[in-house]
Amino acid sequence: MQWTSALAIYLLFWFFSVFVVLPFGMRTTHEAGGEHVPGQADSAPHEFDARRLLLRTTAVATVAFGLYYLNYVNGWITPANVNLFLRERADLS
Repeated sequence: MQWTSALAIYLLFWFFSVFVVLPFGMRTTHEAGGEHVPGQADSAPHEFDARRLLLRTTAVATVAFGLYYLNYVNGWITPANVNLFLRERADLS
């Protein structure tokens, strides 16, 4: 795998991880005991810490990409192992 392909795949994992990590650790103003600002959505976070989000996202993306790369190198799960349509497996040798 070329390094540019690995970087592109890592970035895909990173942006996917943002949406996975985003809801964890967020508290609304009501949950935090703060005052509600007029015009603010009830579901809006009380405080947003971008550094913590970036750190968590990078950690999750790195672990996910590491598992992907290990599978790519070792061939643990291949397309031949995945039978989505529950038909008999064709010999792909």
